[in-house]
Amino acid sequence: MSAGCIFCRIIKGEIPSKNIFEDDDVLVFHDIHPIAPVHFLIVPKLHIESLASAKHSDQVLLGKMLLLAPKLATELGLEGFRTMINTGREGGQDVFHIHIHVFGGGANLPKT
Repeated sequence: MSAGCIFCRIIKGEIPSKNIFEDDDVLVFHDIHPIAPVHFLIVPKLHIESLASAKHSDQVLLGKMLLLAPKLATELGLEGFRTMINTGREGGQDVFHIHIHVFGGGANLPKT
């Protein structure tokens, strides 16, 4: 864990979050600034700065996170959803602890 990382602090329980799921590897919680009716984050408990800094040894954890996205999206009533991983400042990353955004529930999602 990184002492100054907001997600590490959320994982430690120092900052409250509206949790959806938790196990030994990940914490999933609602985004505090949602861009869709349903918007949650899948965050590994292991501090990995970004997708660009992930290592081969992180492969199982990253796969687990990706497979958790459709399971939780379905449980939250989404028939379709979008995932997003921002990487680096130029890629829109604000919190430097890898996380997957999962959002949906509205017809007004921007097309890519």
